[in-house]
Amino acid sequence: MELDAVFLSRLQFAFTVAFHIIFPSFTIGLSAWIATLLVMWRRTGEARYRELARFWTRIFAVSFAMGVVSGIVLSYQFGTNWSEFSRVVGNVVGPLIGYEVLTAFFLEATFLGVLLFGWNRVPPGLHVTAAVLVAVGTLFSAFWILSANSWMQHPAGHIVENGVALPADWLAVIFNPTFPMRFAHMVTAAYLTTAFVVIATGARHLLAGKMPAHATTMVRMGLGLAVVLVPLQLIFGDESGRDVLRHQPPKLAAIEGKWDAGTEGPVPLVLFAIPDEAGERNLFEIAVPYLGSLIVTRSLDGGFAGLKAFAPDDRPPVALPFFGFRIMVGLWVIMVLVAFGGAYYWWRGQLGSARWYLRFASWSWPIGFLAILSGWIVAEVGRQPWLATGILRTADAASPVEAGQVATTLVLFVVVYLLVFAAGIVYINRLINKGPTPEKPPPKGVPSRPLTAAGPMSATGGEAG
Repeated sequence: MELDAVFLSRLQFAFTVAFHIIFPSFTIGLSAWIATLLVMWRRTGEARYRELARFWTRIFAVSFAMGVVSGIVLSYQFGTNWSEFSRVVGNVVGPLIGYEVLTAFFLEATFLGVLLFGWNRVPPGLHVTAAVLVAVGTLFSAFWILSANSWMQHPAGHIVENGVALPADWLAVIFNPTFPMRFAHMVTAAYLTTAFVVIATGARHLLAGKMPAHATTMVRMGLGLAVVLVPLQLIFGDESGRDVLRHQPPKLAAIEGKWDAGTEGPVPLVLFAIPDEAGERNLFEIAVPYLGSLIVTRSLDGGFAGLKAFAPDDRPPVALPFFGFRIMVGLWVIMVLVAFGGAYYWWRGQLGSARWYLRFASWSWPIGFLAILSGWIVAEVGRQPWLATGILRTADAASPVEAGQVATTLVLFVVVYLLVFAAGIVYINRLINKGPTPEKPPPKGVPSRPLTAAGPMSATGGEAG
């Protein structure tokens, strides 16, 4: 079988970005969790918040490092594997990625040093401020990366001269039509990912009888966030789907498994099917009448274009977006069960004694990561055959390199990534199993009473951080 350099380059990028995306997604939520813990420590003086913050900071440091390493590899692939992409859209995408480095990475890296090494070495207010700024930096990073990716999904604010995209209106480029909801959807997904890791860790420690006060704090705070964000994520996801309806109809048709070319309704909601791209139909379809129209168009008889309305060369692959979307929704349902099941036992005062629930919750840690990967597959495969919609096709974006060279580097990436990242994940798991440790005596600077707006914080010029 003859190797295809474009396919192998796509496979290589997909493999590396799949490893990369889980670490920034985790650190976005984890940095906010650490900052929250340190703010609560400063306001209450309770040592367990600081001890939990120090425990999770160790995990954050490892995750951050692995995210940086894998991100560097991705940036090199733009030049080695996708040089035409860099040439055609680099004038737009390049500055957005550069802004991410200037406004986010430098901010994170600078104050991460204070956060990691400032325990008992800098004033408590400065340490809390550093944690907050690291969390802000991760949000800046998500902002610029999602802006660049959303522009590729639905370009705006540009002109094309001699086949090269040039920025014409930077505000329109940055705040392109699909960006606001995709950014909200992604950040919420990152916070939920961390929330379920925290819930699972607390549940694991409660089952083992380790540091029960700390474990209970983790479970309760994780549940409190999840109960708010899980329903909110449904709203963001639904609004993102509305953007897909308006701006990426072929992707919507693939997600919904709709083949008919006509835009008339009503459209059923396909719960399960096996898409048959050769026959342009669904096999073994299970569908609910009218529900597809109601969800997508807000009307019982609304319609939208099916895949046959688009030329075969303009259609995305169907199976991956179709199943990826259903996996993502299924994982969201599990989040609902974990979040509101835990809230029920918390309300009943039985959270620490509901061992069957704690066992279930202790295994919930991967669902956020899996949901993000599923959503990424839906977003990226669903926009095919375009890298930048209407400007550059994927088949035209690859570098003129031989397939054998790409295959060799792909094998090397697989081997190195499996070794390095497996070691990192094992180390993170060991840190989680070890859990937080009490600090005795309390570090200098811990307040002896809760700090309020009228207390020492206000007198020191904003140490609330």
